[in-house]
Amino acid sequence: MPANPVPKNAVLTGCLCAACCEILHGMSYAFTKHSTGVAGVFFVLGWRFLLAAAVMTLGIAAGLIKVRFRGKPLKPLLHVVLLCPCVYFLGETLGISRTTSTECGIFVACIPVISLIASAAILKNRPSRLQVVGIVTTLAGMVTCVAAAGMTSSLSVPGYLFLSVAVISYSLFFVCVDKASAYTGAELAYAMQIAGAVLFTALAVLEAVRKGCLGDLVCLPFRDTSFLISVLYLGIGCSVFAFWLSAVAVERLGVNRAASFIGVATLVSVLTGTLMLREPLTLMQIAGAVLIVLGVYMANAVRGKSE
Repeated sequence: MPANPVPKNAVLTGCLCAACCEILHGMSYAFTKHSTGVAGVFFVLGWRFLLAAAVMTLGIAAGLIKVRFRGKPLKPLLHVVLLCPCVYFLGETLGISRTTSTECGIFVACIPVISLIASAAILKNRPSRLQVVGIVTTLAGMVTCVAAAGMTSSLSVPGYLFLSVAVISYSLFFVCVDKASAYTGAELAYAMQIAGAVLFTALAVLEAVRKGCLGDLVCLPFRDTSFLISVLYLGIGCSVFAFWLSAVAVERLGVNRAASFIGVATLVSVLTGTLMLREPLTLMQIAGAVLIVLGVYMANAVRGKSE
């Protein structure tokens, strides 16, 4: 039995936070796909994070959210915000705009395995034999899904490359959150919203100025109801609540166990992509998704009653 076992209530809270976070993320791919069809990638990201930062700032001003950055190390926080939202959301949004919601969800399912590898390399957590088998199974599922997509649609190599960048950056993000233990979930979430708002709003303004459509950028949410609904869901539902839930889950469960819930996002993304966006779903894609989720389970299987 571990010297300092994690309280059952903490584990339960962490599991609930991780599951709710991934449900929100799984549905977000459909909203991202829709919004990038209405406006440019930087327009979507700029409005998303600007809304998220504004909501959290109001919450802090009202005393509903408690943050305290003074006296805490800056380097771990910079690593977190660089990987997510800066690198991750560029890769994810550019990837979704070139592929489908279903394909994005399938790629994202590989994050727990990459997190496991990163955890072994950086945190020196050596994987077990079962975890190695899980990694191989997930990679087999990934190859199956990519092959299926190539048979049923135009194979988007740039889209897959962007999604691969997103997967790697988010996997490293999990490890960096684990190392940024001096910060609370709310503090990490707020720092990420501010970083995303500064970067992506600046990129959106530069793109609008270059195209001579700055007025369109400012007025877009007020002229297009569907775009407004999408960025509200992405900004408040995902960038605020899901980021906070993710940070709490890592704090309560650790990197590998929190990351293992990403399979939930894959299943939700497949369902929403098929039902909401009418995206095609083949038996081969289903088989690949099952292999990925099975591999994720094996890679993060918990041994021992104490754990």
